[in-house]
Amino acid sequence: MLPGSIQITGEALSGAEIKDICDSLKENSVRLLSVRGCQLSDRDFGRVCRGVAESHSLAQLNLNLGVVSTIGRTKQLADALKANRSIQTLFLHGSPLLDAGLVTLNTALSTHPSLVSLDLGDCMLGDEAIRLLCGLLPPDGAKSGLKELTLSANPAISSQGWARLAIAAAHSSQLRVLNLDYNPLGDHIAGMLAVAVASSRTLEVLDLEGTGLTNQSAQIFLDMVENYPTCLRVLVLAENDISPELQQQISDLLSEGDEEEDKDGEARGSSVTAREKPAWLPHSNSSSSQMVLMTSGLGESFLAETEM
Repeated sequence: MLPGSIQITGEALSGAEIKDICDSLKENSVRLLSVRGCQLSDRDFGRVCRGVAESHSLAQLNLNLGVVSTIGRTKQLADALKANRSIQTLFLHGSPLLDAGLVTLNTALSTHPSLVSLDLGDCMLGDEAIRLLCGLLPPDGAKSGLKELTLSANPAISSQGWARLAIAAAHSSQLRVLNLDYNPLGDHIAGMLAVAVASSRTLEVLDLEGTGLTNQSAQIFLDMVENYPTCLRVLVLAENDISPELQQQISDLLSEGDEEEDKDGEARGSSVTAREKPAWLPHSNSSSSQMVLMTSGLGESFLAETEM
């Protein structure tokens, strides 16, 4: 029997429900576990972590929206990740981790043999966390690393922290998707990211929605995609002060490049993990057709809020 999924959102979980979850994990009958926004006792959280540690089938774990609410729970999760070998995608969006939480999780994350996608959006992270996360984006030939990293809505990260991340992204041998939406980046940091995109041999998706950009940033990205070879296939510039004309020009150029790639390798295929978008911030709507939201063959799932 193929492993299935357990998806529960925003409920207070009973002891019986926790037992069922743990039994399923230990029986290796779960590939996806999501208790997004659920309330459970510290004791029950520990039981779930022990189940995660023992599972050989679990590929995706969603603890979004405050499930990991204390440093004690962070330590329990770290212990579970050290024992687990199967998790590929970990969602912790909306957890009050702070830098201390990343320090606690760092060894487990950096030594996990299967982890390729990590969502740390809205986790109250700062520069120390960025320093640690750069270790999950090793340069060419060093070791395997993350293919997808989400750092949405972490406004405490400084320009120095973003610069450090841009350098790591430029040299990462694995990173394909970088989601930085709803951070106060501005044009200066966007310029650093454009250099990183131009240097990267792997980065295909960059989400800069709602990051305080202007036409200055858009012009840099336009010059990049117009004049230099790049792997970039998806650029999200919604909710920024950028003219419709510039956005359309960038969109057209990326679409042209993607059509050429599809002709060369239609069989390659790819998938991007669905993730949270900050519910407390405005999103694009049907009246904003000029926003640059280009899926270009990667599908639209990377912007869909996970309902797991």
